[in-house]
Amino acid sequence: MPQEKTELYDLVIIGAAAVGTAAAVYAARRRLKFVVVAKDIGGEVALSGVVDNWPGVVHTTGIELANQFHKHMQSYEVPIDNNTEVVALKQPPPAGGVPLKAGEKNYHLVVAKDDTGKKKIYKTKTVIIGSGIHPRPLNIPGEKELKGKGVTSCTVCDGPLYKGKVTATIGAGNSALESALMMAEIASKVYVLTKYPNTPDTKGGFPPGEDILIDKLKSLKNVEIVYNANTKEILGTDHVTGLRYEDEATKESKELEVQGVMVHIGVIPNSAFAEGLKKNDLKEIEVDTLCRTNVPGIFAGGDVTNTPFKQIAIAAGHGVTAALSAIDYLNRWKP
Repeated sequence: MPQEKTELYDLVIIGAAAVGTAAAVYAARRRLKFVVVAKDIGGEVALSGVVDNWPGVVHTTGIELANQFHKHMQSYEVPIDNNTEVVALKQPPPAGGVPLKAGEKNYHLVVAKDDTGKKKIYKTKTVIIGSGIHPRPLNIPGEKELKGKGVTSCTVCDGPLYKGKVTATIGAGNSALESALMMAEIASKVYVLTKYPNTPDTKGGFPPGEDILIDKLKSLKNVEIVYNANTKEILGTDHVTGLRYEDEATKESKELEVQGVMVHIGVIPNSAFAEGLKKNDLKEIEVDTLCRTNVPGIFAGGDVTNTPFKQIAIAAGHGVTAALSAIDYLNRWKP
């Protein structure tokens, strides 16, 4: 049986990265009755490599910043249900026959599952969604079979395992560039596979990337960039031994011998649980300038939303905006 939280919260915050931390600090300062429900602390922030664009901090790393998020919440004694994943967001009347109580009709149900599989149901007047994103897979032969055996989407986590070896990073955005820059300091040789040609209109093969990262990568002697590369298969049995790609310009099939493959081809919003919320074609939750969704009392911010720029600082700003919007909503809340 699900473990139902009998109390009615003012606010449930989903996620404990930039959005969740900023919202939690503001909620704590307003002394709201709230809880943070999070699969982990830091989310994708913790998996970032070098972070040099967090305002006020010249240089840090993703894991260090995630630790600071946690410490900041702890300083306000923020209640955190960690290792708990939200699986559904519902409005009354709830599914499953949970009865409505008199005077408690204007609330939401956050359904979650902890790492033991036990379900929890939170009743709350407002919700802030800061659930972020997760890596997009290639969906090619060998990727799933060799995950953890040479295939990874977390260079920060697994990159040090390939010291002195040959690796390949697949992708053309900032996360791929950061991955390759990190691996260039660890591996003996780094291949970077981009599906784009080396032309001015593609920013030299990396159209979504920042110029400073592109220039730095291209200056490294142990990095070889493979253009027009459409990765078709990751090779190996017990561990990665190579990869096969097709040259989009010549349609020729080619292979590279590598021991590690870092996949950084984009992200998918963690929004599947958010039933009834308006989303765009990318499954991003649509919000207005006050971080309001189409459902009253539910707010969202950061990478899970349709904001055009996926940046940690923007996500933190969204957390503040969502918290203040939720507080304004609570001031007018009626059962």
